[in-house]
Amino acid sequence: MIARWRWLLSQTTKRLWFRATLFSLAGVLTALLAIALRDFVPPSLPAKVGADSVDKILSIIASSMLAVTTFSLSTMVSAYSAASNGVTPRATPLVMEDSTTQNALATFIGSFLFSLVGIIALSTGAYGAQGRVVLFAVTIVMVMLIVYTLLRWIDHLSKLGRVGETIDRVETAALAALERRGKWPFLGAAPYPADLKLPASAATLLSRDTGYVQHIDVSALGAVTEQHGLAIYLEVLPGSFLHEGAPLARVVWHNDGAGGAEAQVDVETKLLAAITIGLRRTFDQDPRFGLSVLAEIASRALSPATNDSGTVIDVIGRGVRCFAQWSKQAPEPLDEDDRCRQVHVRAIAVEDLFDDFFTLIARDGAGLLEIDIRFMKALQSLAQIDPALFGEQCRLHARLLLKRADLALQLEEDKQRLRAVAGDLPSA
Repeated sequence: MIARWRWLLSQTTKRLWFRATLFSLAGVLTALLAIALRDFVPPSLPAKVGADSVDKILSIIASSMLAVTTFSLSTMVSAYSAASNGVTPRATPLVMEDSTTQNALATFIGSFLFSLVGIIALSTGAYGAQGRVVLFAVTIVMVMLIVYTLLRWIDHLSKLGRVGETIDRVETAALAALERRGKWPFLGAAPYPADLKLPASAATLLSRDTGYVQHIDVSALGAVTEQHGLAIYLEVLPGSFLHEGAPLARVVWHNDGAGGAEAQVDVETKLLAAITIGLRRTFDQDPRFGLSVLAEIASRALSPATNDSGTVIDVIGRGVRCFAQWSKQAPEPLDEDDRCRQVHVRAIAVEDLFDDFFTLIARDGAGLLEIDIRFMKALQSLAQIDPALFGEQCRLHARLLLKRADLALQLEEDKQRLRAVAGDLPSA
């Protein structure tokens, strides 16, 4: 359970401009720091260390870093385009959040600004002979940092935007979201049973925007329930698509007066502020999105233009790992505090997870025997991992796969082979 301000902060720190700005400010401040430290340098030291050459070194850094930054930016754009066209556009944000790429670009831009400010200060005589010594020492450290970053950047370029690397990132994001939801299946709130009958007096909060639910601040909702004496029943989860006028939550007041008109307006305002609606889904609080993106990658690999069965088989194996992670839910869900006891959230249904991942792959890959066999074996694995949680859905999707394969496969021998594999699926 993450507060909204912390979630917004984490989203901001993942942006490329954030690290570039920090490194740029650090470069400028470092160049100016030499002016403040010049009085601590002995007057005889400049002649001994050859600090007069610092202006030439700074000129080389300034010209080279500008070229390297331009090249790196073009490489990044190519990698993003490759990830979008070769994998799926939904995976591009994960590639853009790559820390190695952001650190490399930020270092190059910060080094460029450091050298530029240093050259300007040198031309004005602000450093003096002693300040040049400090600037020379800092420049040597900056050169070492640039060399280290370039070596890491060269190695990283061999993987950036590649299909396997991008799939790794999607799987990592999906596993992290599944693990978090396994610890907090109700986002730190109380469960909202599907068959619960709410009183007729329950007020309905409607959405004012159209888009996807990106984040729900359960702790803020808990504070509202304590302040006004009410219970909140959320009708949405992160990843839900809403339109204007769609129900967001039901509010049940514990007192008959419902707190008055002013209190109702205050509650509505705070509830709307606690539920973030955006243009697209995000991976953080939405485990289903990660599985959907993995399925989309497999579906794209099955297109006639790609025809890559190996990627599909790889994705199916990653899906099994994700479901295995989902089966490791905490026996006792973690709650952040007791203030969220009056906030009720629905759990993610396992059938929705299966539909998100398996349906798309089964539809597009039913005509390929190697995909069908790997698909069936994946269902068998999940049925063995957790029969109580996955058994029913595994049998359902196995039956659907056999029906699709009967229509899509041409040879009767292929159909019989798939039925033989399906016979190993554990029964109820």
